[in-house]
Amino acid sequence: METLLEVKDLNVSFRTQAGVVKAVRGVNFKVNKGETLAIVGESGSGKSVTSKAIMQLLPNQTATYDSGEIIFDGQNILEINDKKMEAIRGSEIAMVFQDPMTALNPTMTIGKQVAESILNHNKNVTKKEALQRAVEILELVGIPEPAARVNQYPHQFSGGMRQRVVIAIAIACNPRLLIADEPTTALDVTIQAQILDLLKDIQRKTGTSIILITHDLGVVANMADKVAVMYAGRIVEQGTVEEVFDSAEHPYTWGLLKSIPDLDADEELYSIPGTPPDLLSPPIGDAFAARNEFALAIDYEVQPPMFAVSETHSAATWLLHEKAPKLSTIVQEKESVRAKRKGKKNLTLAQPIIQVRDLKKHFRMSGDSYLKAVDGVTFDIKKGETLGLVGESGCGKSTTGRTILRLYEPTGGEVYFNGKPIHGDLKKSDENTIRQKMQMIFQDPYASLDPRKKVLDSVAEGIDIHKLAASAKDRKDTVQNLLEIVGLNKSFMNRYPHEFSGGQRQRIGIARALALNPEVIIADEPISALDVSIQAQVVNLLKDLQHKQDLTYLFIAHDISMVKYISDRIGVMYLGSLVELAPTDELSKEPLHPYTQALLSAVPTPNPKIERGRERIILSGDLPNPINPPVGCRFRTRCPYAMEKCGETPIWKEAQPNHWVACHLIE
Repeated sequence: METLLEVKDLNVSFRTQAGVVKAVRGVNFKVNKGETLAIVGESGSGKSVTSKAIMQLLPNQTATYDSGEIIFDGQNILEINDKKMEAIRGSEIAMVFQDPMTALNPTMTIGKQVAESILNHNKNVTKKEALQRAVEILELVGIPEPAARVNQYPHQFSGGMRQRVVIAIAIACNPRLLIADEPTTALDVTIQAQILDLLKDIQRKTGTSIILITHDLGVVANMADKVAVMYAGRIVEQGTVEEVFDSAEHPYTWGLLKSIPDLDADEELYSIPGTPPDLLSPPIGDAFAARNEFALAIDYEVQPPMFAVSETHSAATWLLHEKAPKLSTIVQEKESVRAKRKGKKNLTLAQPIIQVRDLKKHFRMSGDSYLKAVDGVTFDIKKGETLGLVGESGCGKSTTGRTILRLYEPTGGEVYFNGKPIHGDLKKSDENTIRQKMQMIFQDPYASLDPRKKVLDSVAEGIDIHKLAASAKDRKDTVQNLLEIVGLNKSFMNRYPHEFSGGQRQRIGIARALALNPEVIIADEPISALDVSIQAQVVNLLKDLQHKQDLTYLFIAHDISMVKYISDRIGVMYLGSLVELAPTDELSKEPLHPYTQALLSAVPTPNPKIERGRERIILSGDLPNPINPPVGCRFRTRCPYAMEKCGETPIWKEAQPNHWVACHLIE
């Protein structure tokens, strides 16, 4: 195949107050015409810096291209002047940014923003022609009624629609290379499936080459032809998607692949130990050596070269050296150390610790209109159980959790804790008891921690409020013990939140939730912003704490694969209501509601052989407006099986033992 882009020995550094950060260190790869290259790795590995270097979007004040070449269509674009690069950027090479809300101008209409790119690169096109072309492109990316929506602003679009607009801007001038930087990270699985199908459709129609930056290996299996795995600024393995997924050779790639839940395997979720190195002073040898449980002595002394495994597959690990131990032996040892997953909990005789009955939470909007965020939800959570709650953004998951915890007062219904109602007028002592026994882990640990407080004071906040420490020493000892329980060094208590990684901050949030010895923890999207390897660490920690301290969890997330791994039962929410609730294995194998079927079909599988042959149920459109939801079954406007009877509200019923569903198809 003909090469469109070749990156040769690229080195990029940043000048900071602390010193020079060597962000990209000797990166090499090729992208052929019409193919998709996925670049994967943890946050800070250099993925986005590499992509911005190709686009020449790095800040001139701090970034330096130390050496290397970026050859696009036969010319080294690092040597051309700014004017020539401006002509290439947008017309020949375009980029889809991770956060569409920050990528779009909130003061300009959607039509003008799409037309702007066309006008910049086509001097003979009039504004009227550019706007007409914008309508055509918006239609191409699946925006409904594009002729009307060109006059709307970004805030009037949903997250999925905004991402489509960003893609429309990127493809407006028919670029030959499209760089997509985490294009689906913040999206629900149903919207993610739509975006991935859209990118593949654009590629089929235009022959565009794609560089996909992501940490979601399921997306890679779905989209990519080739994979490059980055770690600490270097590519440590690359090959075809089949080679890397089926026969990974680098220990870091092993760790990434093993960090993904596999419900068919009787093993604990693997998590890569430690953290990436500080690139202010990169290690002399293999940067992954300190986290590699099978590192050789030479790994700490000499950086490994790229060893060829095949014509298309290579990896930078001394394990591939002819004098190293045989890889088959290493893999067998690696597999043997993986702990067996604990047997399933027997919850048959367990009593409900939380009972939710017809719970409603309506928010008053302008005039007499109400946003019905939660509208008649009923379920129980047994003591020691993990109940997963899934659904698209805006379905009411987080509002349900916050209303149970009394962060919101309900509009209607009731919540019982150990058989006693917890809403309404309570004695102060009863309210304090409930506050102690029910705690929350928030989605964004950085936003939930006071940046002005040391970790000691943040974790001890609940202890201080409820006067649980007899002395300052008792308070300090308790916090030190909590940090050790969640896997953090006790010396960390004197640091501030900004001095920690995302995974470490989430552990601090868990420590704070444990400080009051709770019986119930509501975990609201606790892993959504974390890399797969860090997700595995946090989820394993939560499971271990549950086993040791007999905790009960309400686990709220949109990552269904991780919810399936941690939960005993799963409830599926849609537009403020529960549509299905069943034991995890039963729900995943035999979903009864069409919405659940669509959610499960949309989850990308980290297996190229399975992923390439899968048929997805692609839902049309976005969630209806919760201020004015559809009459009857709220899913009927997107349901592929909708019928006349769906205009009536379906009954919440037990279709099978312990398997509840609200759907006319079951009736």
